[in-house]
Amino acid sequence: MPAAKLPLSKQLAYACGMIGWSVMTNIIIVMLPYFYLPPSSSGLIPLVPQLLVFGVLNIMSIIAASGRFVDAIFDPFIASLSDKSKNPKGRRIPFMKWTILPAIVFCGLTFFPVVRGESMKNAAWITLTLVCFFMAATSYIIPYNALLPEMTDTAAEKVKLSSLQQVGFVIGIIISAMVNNFADLVQHVFHVIDRDSAVQYTIWGLCAFAGLIMLIPVFAIDEKKYSSSKPTHLPLLPAIKKTFENRNFKYYLISDFAYYMSLSIISSGLLFFLTVLLHLPESMGGALMGAMVLFSLVFYPGVNYLSKKIGKKAIVLFSFGLLSLIFVAIFFLGKFPLSPTAQIYILVLSASFPLASLGILPNAILAEIAENEAERTGENREGMFFAVKYLFVKLGQTLGIALFAFLTVYGKDPGHDYGLRLNGICGCVLCLLAIVFFSRFREKKVG
Repeated sequence: MPAAKLPLSKQLAYACGMIGWSVMTNIIIVMLPYFYLPPSSSGLIPLVPQLLVFGVLNIMSIIAASGRFVDAIFDPFIASLSDKSKNPKGRRIPFMKWTILPAIVFCGLTFFPVVRGESMKNAAWITLTLVCFFMAATSYIIPYNALLPEMTDTAAEKVKLSSLQQVGFVIGIIISAMVNNFADLVQHVFHVIDRDSAVQYTIWGLCAFAGLIMLIPVFAIDEKKYSSSKPTHLPLLPAIKKTFENRNFKYYLISDFAYYMSLSIISSGLLFFLTVLLHLPESMGGALMGAMVLFSLVFYPGVNYLSKKIGKKAIVLFSFGLLSLIFVAIFFLGKFPLSPTAQIYILVLSASFPLASLGILPNAILAEIAENEAERTGENREGMFFAVKYLFVKLGQTLGIALFAFLTVYGKDPGHDYGLRLNGICGCVLCLLAIVFFSRFREKKVG
């Protein structure tokens, strides 16, 4: 049990950490394909050759995968160090404090190619910067998420703190989706003629903002006061093995992986869906994300209430089902007998409920899994559970970006858009797989 109850002010401070982390990671997801492999109508110049390796994977897919695979090895290492830490100031926050500056630097450098044109040098550069960024981001988010079960006691408290955390995450999504809106402002106010430069200045500014927000929980929360967990003594490999032995955790992981892969397809493709399939301005991206997130907030109280009455599993399964239908609609965007604006708003507003429920409930479910395992074994391995989760989140995000980038080979421009539409079919299949696996999750009966 926590040494002291976490007051609302500290809960809000904790959620701020997620805002900053979300801003930077979603800038990578939203802008990386659009910046380096832009559609012909964007005003940007291609910076990476659209080459196929072995006739299957394009360069951008390999770049995205390379950064995450190195990061995947690093995740459990950081989790193990954090779980075993005996730092007098706490196991988690000391790690978080020193990772913020490198995350800012390498996120910004990712969008500063060494050659202003198509070049394999740019491919090598962004592979390096992505590896460094992901390692820094991991060193913040793994200890950060491990704090959630350590600072809460009951299931209701976990859902509440997870809800605030998710609000932070979606605020980060909104801000990252407005890169082009802010770039328009930079061009107008500072008379920046070059579009690439305007986008780069915007990203540097947003990274600095994100870093400052990530400092709030570091300075606002006294970990020793609000958490009483003890260091684990398990070595790295046995800790990983024991974590994977949890049956419920396996089904949770697979469904979470499918969700984040499908979410990355939507995030990476939003600007393409807008400009290519619907012929709408890219500046609408921020407004759409804002509308979706604000509308999703309406469902937060309902999700919290229903999770207590009928359990979390039923809500998660329903959300995956709704999301699968949304992906089918992406395949037909621009072909419905409605205006393009109506089509895209109906689509994003329909995604609001899944965004709310699949944002709130999975972290609360995982916190319960980690807490139950600690009670059963006497080992506090919260960091390892969240490390493995975020390993699969990152792999899902990476493969989502890689799949999207690969499918652009089959069309990403007006009049030649079949590759973009295929993303809808792939996303639908992923959501159906999530339903199949999460249906095997064993939930404790409610009430």
